[in-house]
Amino acid sequence: MTDFAGLKALVTGGASGIGRATADLLAARGAEVAVLDLDPGGVAKPLRAYAADVRDDASVREAVASVAAGLGGLDVLVNNAGIGAQGTVEDNDDAQWHTVLDVNVLGIVRTTRAALPHLRASARAAIVNTCSIAATAGLPQRALYSASKGAVLSLTLAMAADHVREGVRVNCVNPGTVDTPWVSRLLDAAPDPAAERAALQARQPTGRLVTADEVAAAIAYLASPLSGATTGTALAVDGGMQGLRLRPVGR
Repeated sequence: MTDFAGLKALVTGGASGIGRATADLLAARGAEVAVLDLDPGGVAKPLRAYAADVRDDASVREAVASVAAGLGGLDVLVNNAGIGAQGTVEDNDDAQWHTVLDVNVLGIVRTTRAALPHLRASARAAIVNTCSIAATAGLPQRALYSASKGAVLSLTLAMAADHVREGVRVNCVNPGTVDTPWVSRLLDAAPDPAAERAALQARQPTGRLVTADEVAAAIAYLASPLSGATTGTALAVDGGMQGLRLRPVGR
């Protein structure tokens, strides 16, 4: 497919996991793609690497301006940078709450704020935010993370309403548990990594973890000019977690 031919895209958190899979896919489908990451050292051509911290407004504004200048504009913004957290509402202290919300929510605010003047100049502008099934389903030991992603879902809808008449579409993807380096680190830290992986797989009706490439494909669908009538949508890529209620196996 060449539906992104001639378009300029920026992917935050694009050096690994979902972000890297998305950047690679957009480039393969014709886009010129810039990756913004804390450590973009492993990013190679045809992707363009930019270092920035989404917690720092000046850093973000400088990076986005450099991206727009280097690419000659901006048509697509993928707000993917994010961090996780484990625990109940009792387990994370105020500093952890501030850090996760600063990255997962305000990181989107800062990057979008810097990108909007460039997106408004595009005839095919699209923003896609990486949200989570945690925004719509109660998951154990994810109070802080779920709160941050619930905010991302609401923010996506508000942004879509604010900017639809400016020609900027805004959507989000809600992945289930994705087989990424972050999830691998969580599994490695568990008392029984194999049992924890099996439990995460069983939680999704498909019986397996979501792949980064599958989430990237959903992001590309929402960002594509072929989806010009789609805005204010949350697309679940969760192995059926959101909508399916299967009987236990053998019953």
